[in-house]
Amino acid sequence: MTPTTRIFVPRDAAAVAVGANEVAAALKASGRAVEIVRTGSRGMHWLEPLVEVETAEGRIGYGPVAAADVDALLAAGMLDGADHPSRIGRPEDHPFLARQTRSTMALCGIVDPRSESDYAAHGGWRGLSAALKEDAEARVRTVTASGLRGRGGAGFPTGIKWETVRKAAAAQKYVVCNADEGDSGTFADRMTMEGDPFRLVEGMCIAGVSVGATYGYIYIRSEYPHAIEAMEHAIAGARQAGWLGASVGGSGLAFDMEVRVGAGAYVCGEETSLLNSIEGKRGIVRAKPPLPALQGLFGKPTVVNNVLSLAAVPAIFAEGPEAYERLGLGRSRGTMPIQLAGNVRYGGLVEVPFGITLGELVHEIGGGTASGRPVRAVQVGGPLGAYFPPSLFDTPFDYEAFTAKDGLIGHGGITVFDDTVDMAHMARFAMEFCAAESCGKCTPCRIGAVRGVETVDRILEKRSAGQPVAKELTLLADLCDTMKFGSLCALGGFTPYPVTSAMTHFPEDFDLDAQPLPAGLEAAE
Repeated sequence: MTPTTRIFVPRDAAAVAVGANEVAAALKASGRAVEIVRTGSRGMHWLEPLVEVETAEGRIGYGPVAAADVDALLAAGMLDGADHPSRIGRPEDHPFLARQTRSTMALCGIVDPRSESDYAAHGGWRGLSAALKEDAEARVRTVTASGLRGRGGAGFPTGIKWETVRKAAAAQKYVVCNADEGDSGTFADRMTMEGDPFRLVEGMCIAGVSVGATYGYIYIRSEYPHAIEAMEHAIAGARQAGWLGASVGGSGLAFDMEVRVGAGAYVCGEETSLLNSIEGKRGIVRAKPPLPALQGLFGKPTVVNNVLSLAAVPAIFAEGPEAYERLGLGRSRGTMPIQLAGNVRYGGLVEVPFGITLGELVHEIGGGTASGRPVRAVQVGGPLGAYFPPSLFDTPFDYEAFTAKDGLIGHGGITVFDDTVDMAHMARFAMEFCAAESCGKCTPCRIGAVRGVETVDRILEKRSAGQPVAKELTLLADLCDTMKFGSLCALGGFTPYPVTSAMTHFPEDFDLDAQPLPAGLEAAE
């Protein structure tokens, strides 16, 4: 009898978008003795669909593979790992993956995200099992000792947030996972949920038993149907395996959870708007205080963490907080999943310790622009992140280092632009984006963004006519200052970052008489 060969085909949305389902169907219809395992993505998006074959030498990758390529690949000996122009060898040996330190994303592309037993066989639940051997106070100390900070953008120490909720006196507490990944150029949350959903369930369980919460919600944007399906399947599988319910892992501690689907409002990525949405209210920002840690969901103490924060927790407990704390730079400890997008040659997900420079990420790992033209700017931190010119590419990827350069790490998204980009138009886009997505509660955001679009439009008109724009530039700078310090939440407060950074580093795009700052001057300021 011919032995069955296991073939791994990603079911990640990015791979599905370029034909992964058709490739899987073609392999299944080939008549060969194969078992198709649908995994998540390894994060090398330019090679998707990346097909891997189980061989005696390990899993051998081929990519990108189209359905029309399947017959030729099989004829060439793909099932034996034979040589072929599409063969990349063992994916973990590929230069893109070889220099990474995978922790949060360690099992993405490895395990079957629909199989609880496969997750367990690859070390899943070790972190939760270790946590259940400690008391609640010790669990929170473990997270604090690791140095883990919120990966959603603010970088707030996770241990402090958990300790606040743990000490809060209440009969009911909650854990809420913010999976409303709305930033352009970000996809790490989606990849985690689609490729390793049980890890997120495990992280939420640890959070729940650590702070005394008995129920959790995963708030996922409606644009992520694959992630919604994966998480609902994982929750059901974890519950059946005894990791959710009245006695988590037989500990006698109760914790359960469910998925809540958002309606697509960007502002619901802000934690208080998200809580309002879960409660069935309009997604608008709440004034703080009170903090969600004291009066959050349904007025009860609530831990609100991002997907990447919670997914980092199992490894901290499985390997020990010291192992995680040893990685990183300064107050930024551990690893960060960084997403490379835009005009970049090797787009995808990179997980590395904090401290790598922006230039290394863009040029050495990302390979520069896909167009082959010089890089002119990168935006770090989503649509509200600052634009950095090449003269700032020596900046280490670190919360404090970016703050010192008037930037922010945000959710770890990096969008690359070549020298054809018009930065005045990018500044306009930031204001337009804020005007469209504002919840309308506070005047600086609601009105300021509209006035910002109008002001940039006047700048563009006068620039085209060769007229002076000094008055409009002064007004735009003043408007940004008002939005930054007067808005209730980060939507209005961070919109000035892309606008002012574009004005500072690329003045010639706003005023034809302006001269770009001398190379290196921005870094010295």
